[in-house]
Amino acid sequence: MKCIRIVIHGKVQGVFYRQYCVAEALRLGITGYVKNLPDGTVEIIAQGDNNALQQLCEWCKIGSPRSKVDRIETFDLQLEKLDGFRIIKE
Repeated sequence: MKCIRIVIHGKVQGVFYRQYCVAEALRLGITGYVKNLPDGTVEIIAQGDNNALQQLCEWCKIGSPRSKVDRIETFDLQLEKLDGFRIIKE
């Protein structure tokens, strides 16, 4: 079990990226959340097994049908107590 932060750069806001991300994370059994950041990127905090997280990262490079991902960054985090997977709106 591990926890990571993923930051997605490109045309990823206003293209249903977060909604598609929730569906993919739930399919993979990942807990955490996804949110838009003020700089136009999307941030994901994801916790799960290594294989599931790797699959989520591969999905993030493609994203939703209307998104255009330029690049993703990943960072290791300490494990958190996370339940479910949801969109956070701030």
